[in-house]
Amino acid sequence: MLNGGEKLIGEVLGKAKEFEKLRYAVMENDAAEKFAEIFPELAPIAEAVKVKKGTLYLRVENSVWKNELNLKRNILIKRINEYLNTEIVKSIRFK
Repeated sequence: MLNGGEKLIGEVLGKAKEFEKLRYAVMENDAAEKFAEIFPELAPIAEAVKVKKGTLYLRVENSVWKNELNLKRNILIKRINEYLNTEIVKSIRFK
């Protein structure tokens, strides 16, 4: 808190109920942006397009990799959520 009762913008955005949707959208964006950081080994074959309403959309190089990653879907979701320390990704869709 600043002098005279003023609050820092981070305090307001971090706690105010009115900004809940904004905080969630920022976390979804972080999940998509950090995909390559979380899975550097997948960077040559998969790219996170976006996360929307808990669904991660991945662009995959070909159908073979799409099938392989689909089989590992639960592992991918768990690792992303652990990395971000929140349950932001609930499912994955492949393009």
